[in-house]
Amino acid sequence: MERILVIGGARALGAAVARRAAKDGYDVVVGARGLAAADVLAREIGATAVRVDLQDESTLAAAAELLKDGIDHIVMTGSAPHDVRATELDRDKLLAAFTAKVVGPMLVAKHFAPVLRPTGSMVLFSGVVGWRPALGSLVKGVTNGAVEYAARHLAADLAPVRVNAVSPGVVDSGTWDRLGDEKTGLLGKSAAGTFVGRYGETDDVVDTVMWLLGAGFVSGETIHIEGGARHKSA
Repeated sequence: MERILVIGGARALGAAVARRAAKDGYDVVVGARGLAAADVLAREIGATAVRVDLQDESTLAAAAELLKDGIDHIVMTGSAPHDVRATELDRDKLLAAFTAKVVGPMLVAKHFAPVLRPTGSMVLFSGVVGWRPALGSLVKGVTNGAVEYAARHLAADLAPVRVNAVSPGVVDSGTWDRLGDEKTGLLGKSAAGTFVGRYGETDDVVDTVMWLLGAGFVSGETIHIEGGARHKSA
């Protein structure tokens, strides 16, 4: 049975990946900053939980030591949004955003490379905003864009372990529920901005992640899951 660590696995897309992996027969480890939330999901799906905080390198080292008997795949969905204009940037929040998306995955590679099996893989999470600049998305855009290069260079550094990234568009994963009635308008606008005429569903992303785990001849790539939104003019 292959073992998979899902970092950010206690909520939203991370939890969806963990649930699917458990259903598909993987030995799932749910990694999250909040161990209590990870424990709840782990008990639900028959997995184990471990504290992993991308902002705290010591938790990465401890998790790697805990899983030192070997791991096949790591999926990282962590983020720390800082959606402001350049004149409003907060240095600590800026650094946290880069740590979640870029520095964190590199430190995961540092600590887990010795325990990742050579046939295994890492999957990073980017996002369509990296390719569609807009007001207020400076930090999210730059960090998501950097993920593409992180995947490419980590693939070379960790070979034969495969490293890829997925870049979702707007997905109805539960993240937007906080908007209340405004959610419908946001999803409708997103659907209109694609070639396929709809917004993304959680399964669109999860299906792609699960495919990448077994795609033995794919490495260093970023897979875009956004219905062609990058290519459609406003």
